[in-house]
Amino acid sequence: MNSPRSGSQAVERAIAVLACFEGGPSDLTVSALAARTGLAVSTAYRIVQALVRGGLLERDERTDCYRVGPSLISLAVPSLARIDTESFAPHLYSLAARLRLTASFGVVKDDVAVTVFSARPPERFCAHQVPGARQPLGSSAMGMAILAFGSASSRRGGSVTAPSDLDRIRRVGYAATLSEDREVRAVAVPVLDAHGQPRGALGVQALRRRLTDDLVRDIVPSMRGVAARIGVNTGTAFPAFR
Repeated sequence: MNSPRSGSQAVERAIAVLACFEGGPSDLTVSALAARTGLAVSTAYRIVQALVRGGLLERDERTDCYRVGPSLISLAVPSLARIDTESFAPHLYSLAARLRLTASFGVVKDDVAVTVFSARPPERFCAHQVPGARQPLGSSAMGMAILAFGSASSRRGGSVTAPSDLDRIRRVGYAATLSEDREVRAVAVPVLDAHGQPRGALGVQALRRRLTDDLVRDIVPSMRGVAARIGVNTGTAFPAFR
């Protein structure tokens, strides 16, 4: 006899769907989520749509894949550090409006770069501008920006990134990466405390055809200026990456 359907069962299934995004691919189809959770595709679809309505997941209309949504990222902030996001959120929103790109702040947690806050621009926003909730430290723009400015021992932890690449990031002051399909470019600068230790990274990303080399050169100085202001406020909120 099958157990009756209950509210707790629905919650457990939703948790199972969300758990599929931890430490793995940042974008998944409904079919992939169904296969990972053992749910029927129709059941997985209903759960995914509910999570999208709640902002916990969001859909990429181009690929029909789903990724962690901004509401879930915001809910994760307290588990990373007890901070007042108002200390740096205004800087991110101001930068986002100026660049007309989503400005995100990320930190290192459990050897990955975790996005803890994203400020969307009032215009020209698209889903490509939102980074994954958890990205590889050694191959994401925010992760590499943090890694490059850490200690020599911490830099060895980013084995995906060649030492020469980290040297270049330190020299130019920012990291840049392309997505696997080479359509989305991400750019990030380190957020350094008063002692020059990386506390996080400030990043933007967009379709490569929009985030051109010329635009990157134009926006990096503004990003570094905002990162410097944020660094003053995050000095005790997040541990330095050493």
